[in-house]
Amino acid sequence: MGAADIVPGVSGGTIALVFGIYRRLITSIRDGSTAIGRLLKGDVSGAKEAFTDIEWVFLIPLLAGIGIALITLAGLIEDLLHHHPEAMAGLFMGLVLGSVVVAWGLLENRDLTRLLIGVGVGVAVFVLLGLRTGTTEDAVGQAADPALWAYFASGAVAICAMILPGISGSFILVMLGMYGPVLSAVSDRDLVVVAAVGFGAVVGLALFSQVLHWALEHHYNTVMAALIGLMVGSLRVLWPWPEGVASTRLGAP
Repeated sequence: MGAADIVPGVSGGTIALVFGIYRRLITSIRDGSTAIGRLLKGDVSGAKEAFTDIEWVFLIPLLAGIGIALITLAGLIEDLLHHHPEAMAGLFMGLVLGSVVVAWGLLENRDLTRLLIGVGVGVAVFVLLGLRTGTTEDAVGQAADPALWAYFASGAVAICAMILPGISGSFILVMLGMYGPVLSAVSDRDLVVVAAVGFGAVVGLALFSQVLHWALEHHYNTVMAALIGLMVGSLRVLWPWPEGVASTRLGAP
């Protein structure tokens, strides 16, 4: 998941869906945000109870793996995307296409309504992604010297995309003009900036996970249909030609 989140156009949520841990992930995050929320309200006993509900044996190794991948693979993947853009885009496009097949198998009710939702979301995402021709920091203007609050806000927004299959947190950072600055901060081990991004991510994740968990519990098939549409629409970023994930422009092989 950490390696996928580095690539503009690929989401860690897609990896979670492929490995069949997506709902466990959302539930664990929701339980964690509930515990923190109760603690902030002064409900210590309620917070302890919520913390015991968290599936720590599942969550801790997962978070450790994501963190290690982000730190160790950022430079390698950026280098591969630069020197082998078409091959890397093809690799991740295949991954997302496989995820679509997996998600379709998880859909319990394949009626006309769900089909229309999936198609509608897919078309909307495909068109919206085409409004900006570039997806890398070279093609889209990046912030020159962002304030600390900008790192916090970008972390809060990007983390929501990172847990949604088909929407890349890295791509959101690019669109916000924060991809270059955040990646540089990680590479340079700028702990203050990394902490600001991380704190923003925690806050954004705590709020969004509650909404997403509720939606999955009460409108599972509708949410899954929308996620399938997100992944299909996001393929525009991963189409390998002409420039891999460096552009949303479409060209012939």
